[in-house]
Amino acid sequence: MSASARPSYVSQILTYPPLVALKPYWRVTVAAFLGWFLDAFDQTALLLTLPDISHDFGVTISAMGTVLLAQSLGRAVGNTGWGWLADRYGRRLAFLMGVLWFGIFSAATGMSNGLISLIVIQFLFGIGFGGEWTASAALLMESVPGKSRAMASAIMMSGYELGFLAATAAQAIILPHYSWRLLFFIGLAPALLALFIRWGVKESPVWLLKQEQLRGTNGAPPATKAKFVLTLAAIQAIALMSFLEFQKAAIYSLYPTILRNVHHLTPALVFWPIGCFCIGSLIGKLSCGALASRFGDLRVIIGTLIVVVLTIYPFLSSNSYPILLLSAVIMGLAASGVFALVPHYLAKRFPSDTRSFGMGLSYAIGSLGQGLAGKLVPVCGRNLGLPLSAQIFVVASSVVVGLIAWAEPDELPGETMETE
Repeated sequence: MSASARPSYVSQILTYPPLVALKPYWRVTVAAFLGWFLDAFDQTALLLTLPDISHDFGVTISAMGTVLLAQSLGRAVGNTGWGWLADRYGRRLAFLMGVLWFGIFSAATGMSNGLISLIVIQFLFGIGFGGEWTASAALLMESVPGKSRAMASAIMMSGYELGFLAATAAQAIILPHYSWRLLFFIGLAPALLALFIRWGVKESPVWLLKQEQLRGTNGAPPATKAKFVLTLAAIQAIALMSFLEFQKAAIYSLYPTILRNVHHLTPALVFWPIGCFCIGSLIGKLSCGALASRFGDLRVIIGTLIVVVLTIYPFLSSNSYPILLLSAVIMGLAASGVFALVPHYLAKRFPSDTRSFGMGLSYAIGSLGQGLAGKLVPVCGRNLGLPLSAQIFVVASSVVVGLIAWAEPDELPGETMETE
């Protein structure tokens, strides 16, 4: 194809419906989806087995909150460290390394022999968990056409719900008959995804172009290194992720424990409310991606926050099993659906030179918010009860997220990625 014909071809691609325009980019979309799917399976295996692990290790649920905090600290290290790695050496290589890393330490979790070893292993797991997301999100957002980024973001993030659902189904089968350790040994599966990334996924064209520009026409190494600048858009991204991750952790980190210890559900019965939550989340993420393509991120974010605040009480405290199931669907639609916008939302707030690092930093500090909620909810729950403790933190953090999202900067440095 000639250079003169290329602009018209690109303009034709960009006029396609968002989902249709993704077809030529199915490999990178599927890889990003599977990465988040496997991440979710391995992470939620821990959430689902908190009561079993605490019993075997002879510690309280509050002490297990320290494990969640350690994982979040590891995610913060992985988000920022892998962000730098992806900016310096490529999104694809960092993606592959992150997948292998979190798979190895997920399996190692199944061999932990006490609280201290579990804390150390989950910290290391968190490094790969955060790193995989940072690299794959930047790779996906820079590989697909602009019109389809919101939908690609939704498809990638929906992998979390399917991973959560798969882990819930696995625990319903495994826990009544086998040790909780078996769930974590399944974490070696990401090695297969690493092979697909190695031979089926191409490097980000935006990153490759930027490397050519830095090297110049003579092929010399880059004369200068890109510097990360803390703009108003970057500050908004970091602040929003901090409170959004806090809200998410307050909603679901102790949810399986509440179902088992407060509502006294068996592992088999736990599957259904979590399954409803995951189904709602999957529909919500695809719907939020489509709605954001039409109405913009802000309206969708505010709408989901309102639904979360109205639903949090029946979601955690209803004594009626049918209402638990219905509220789980609604909560999934809103609380998880909004995360479909995160890769797209963050990518627009950082220039390509430091995009992966900026997205990683936002998620890193957000991970600290998630870890803080994972510790505060059970600590305050000693006196208030887990459901009420979670509800108070969810409502408060939802209000803060709404205020942050409302303060939209005038300029977004990464809004036109196709021209970078």
